[in-house]
Amino acid sequence: MATKKIQVISHDEVDHPTHELALSVLEGLSNRPKSLPSRLFYDDVGSDLFRQIMKLDEYYPTRCEAEILEKQGSKILSHLKETNFNLVELGCGDGAKTILLLKNILEQNKSLKYVPLDISKAAVESLLENLEAEFNELPFDVQGLVAEYFQGLTWLTENVAQRNLVLFLGSNIGNFNRPMALRFLRHLWHSLNDGDLVLIGFDLKKDLDVLYDAYNDKKGITKKFNFNVLDRINQTLGGNFDCSKFQHQGLYNIQSGAMESYLISQEEQIVHIKELGKDFKFAPWEPIHMEYSYKYLDQDIQFLSRSTGFEILENFTDEKGYFVDSLWKVKK
Repeated sequence: MATKKIQVISHDEVDHPTHELALSVLEGLSNRPKSLPSRLFYDDVGSDLFRQIMKLDEYYPTRCEAEILEKQGSKILSHLKETNFNLVELGCGDGAKTILLLKNILEQNKSLKYVPLDISKAAVESLLENLEAEFNELPFDVQGLVAEYFQGLTWLTENVAQRNLVLFLGSNIGNFNRPMALRFLRHLWHSLNDGDLVLIGFDLKKDLDVLYDAYNDKKGITKKFNFNVLDRINQTLGGNFDCSKFQHQGLYNIQSGAMESYLISQEEQIVHIKELGKDFKFAPWEPIHMEYSYKYLDQDIQFLSRSTGFEILENFTDEKGYFVDSLWKVKK
């Protein structure tokens, strides 16, 4: 009979979320240029807004990756010879794409333990509710982990003796610049065992109009997603951001190869944050950098894997060639 449980692994951002938020805001708004880390997007409101973004006509990555997992899931799984393994997902989302892969696994009569890993307990609980609604009775064991990614993976490799297939989907790797991506991937390599597999989503370089529309949608959901960070600072840290005095813009940086999101001050203003006891001055048209979303070529994917101890087993692409799920093997 399938089992379901959630393991909370203590860490600073679970134990002291307000303190961690305050430190991130202090550091980011003291930078030149000002910036806020993209992880601040994903409180409960932000997570719901991102689910809305994924359903937008302009936002192609979700559809492209779902196509890959649905049509090529059996090819992906053909690289995994074991009949028992852990399917580990970094960052939960709503589970819609993962469910496509889970159905492929069950059709092949493989046995798995599904391990959604997220810093948010609410996100893990919501995902489990979606799974139960989809499958009625879960046909596999679920071990939800509430932890920072590498802390959770280290705990898993030390406590569960099965091969891991780790999912890092949705082009989340694109939130890191190259040095940060290399650091993340090498840390991921250290957290796993020799022979473990990793499936990573990469958004490919493409027509700039397609990119621009995806990050500046007509309904303004991406704008709300960005402004929610300011609302969160106001509500949690006693800030007095006036969102009507800022403008959202998503731009493609030709030099870096990234879509970049900004909130731009439309006038000279001072924002006070009570929890920090500090004022932050904004000049007219001064930006807050909110997010990088790097786009890739095939040689970029090869460089990242080769530089961090992985071997590429196969790349899986949607019909339009917009997106790649790249399957890597840990080599130690």
